[in-house]
Amino acid sequence: MAVWCRDLAIDRWRLAEGCARGEEADAAPLVLVEDTAHGPRILAANTLARAGGASAGMRLADARTLCPALAVRPADPAGDLAFLEKLALWAQRWGPWSALDPPDGLLVDTTGVAHLFGGERTLLADALHLFHGRGLDVRAAIAPTAGAAWALARHGPDAAILPPDADPCQYLGPLPVAALRLDADVILLLRRLGLKRLGDLDGLARENLARRFRNTRSAAANPLLRLDQIFGLRPEPLLPVTDVPAPLVQRRLMEPIRHRSLLDQVVADLAADMARLLEGLGQGARRLELGMWKVDGDVLVRCLEMAAASRDPAHICRLFAARLDDLDAGFGIELIRLRASWTEPLLLAQTDLDAAAERHGTSLAGCIDRIAVRLGGQAIQRAIHHSSHIPERAQRWQPPLADPPPSQEWLAFHYRPLKLLDKPELIAVIYETPDGLPRRFRWRGQVHEIARAEGPERIAPEWWRERSTVRLRDYYRIEDQKGRRYWLYRHGVIGDGRGGIPEWFIHGLFA
Repeated sequence: MAVWCRDLAIDRWRLAEGCARGEEADAAPLVLVEDTAHGPRILAANTLARAGGASAGMRLADARTLCPALAVRPADPAGDLAFLEKLALWAQRWGPWSALDPPDGLLVDTTGVAHLFGGERTLLADALHLFHGRGLDVRAAIAPTAGAAWALARHGPDAAILPPDADPCQYLGPLPVAALRLDADVILLLRRLGLKRLGDLDGLARENLARRFRNTRSAAANPLLRLDQIFGLRPEPLLPVTDVPAPLVQRRLMEPIRHRSLLDQVVADLAADMARLLEGLGQGARRLELGMWKVDGDVLVRCLEMAAASRDPAHICRLFAARLDDLDAGFGIELIRLRASWTEPLLLAQTDLDAAAERHGTSLAGCIDRIAVRLGGQAIQRAIHHSSHIPERAQRWQPPLADPPPSQEWLAFHYRPLKLLDKPELIAVIYETPDGLPRRFRWRGQVHEIARAEGPERIAPEWWRERSTVRLRDYYRIEDQKGRRYWLYRHGVIGDGRGGIPEWFIHGLFA
């Protein structure tokens, strides 16, 4: 069974935003873009955006000319692939194993399991129903080979099934040559030769195609190899997706517990067991989930996410202690389970020799974990540079101990203030026209006489992201007569044809 998620990236974004299909998420044209060397490029577009002319692979600047009302959001290809892997594991309910068909497809081995669902037609209907229930727009098909199922899912009728005893040449003949999973240049070549459907290839002599593509080694560039795989004449090895079980330890209690002291003791025992298990795997926990099953059937879950990989039992118990204060045990807890849902490699280290840990105090990661438990996971973040010359876009946030981005040497040529205002504030400036230095400005009701001025540093707008009417900025570093230094900019130049008189703004303060 081949499953094709037609709008995987858009559907995943919609699910992350909590929007259902057909609601406000589809009320406006939307595209997901990624930054490239030639500007942002579209990776996915919703239905309205495609109707307006935007398509995957198009540059954002070109798409804006066709659809000015385009809404832009950043794409996440790595997140889409991780989501597809989870879907592949979830899809193993219809077969013993499944494989990825990136970037937006799955292959499930349903050999010999259709009778468990009442037949292949019922199995396919059940798969479509459950995928649609998850908010995904999918097409699916069942065929004896992976290539035939792929072709039917993308280019055949809805919910197509190719019976094993049917003639594949007759059934697949009307499909276009794009159903062969070939490269775009090979498909274009076949169409120029007049071979537009699979049935057209069947009428040719095999030697003619072999002579034309004899120097191609890739399967995506060899029509003969793809045809043999569709008809089952050649094997097509697939790499199944295997689930790696998360490290888990648990305690089944002989008597339900209700008191906090007993619960702390069980948590300490589980933390020690988890430390031994992770040490044997050479891993450290980044996220831990503590599940507690009550006598009345209710389940209490407390999650913990750490800044760095750790398997220190004392540190884990200390962090969970703050998460168990509001716990209501009811009639008692009879099962407690600790699961490490996110782990990272962690080498062995001897930290307790001569009480070295106590002498050196709390580590930076431990301090961050304690603050995050009290104030929340988003309370501590790290500012990093982003490759944009626009000041308000030149900074982003990431977890405090995540790897910093590669160094950006262009930042050394610009001296920027340490403090930027949340929003540039409009000021009145007396300056030498048309583009001279400022002499005096009024800000928040006070007049400042300028003693020194340096500039301008001209910053052009990002033409691939903004409209063509956006004006450039000229930044000046100035100092008033009291020694206070400011960062001003003039928005536009007289006679630039993009507006009236230039406006002045204050954007930052120097220390």
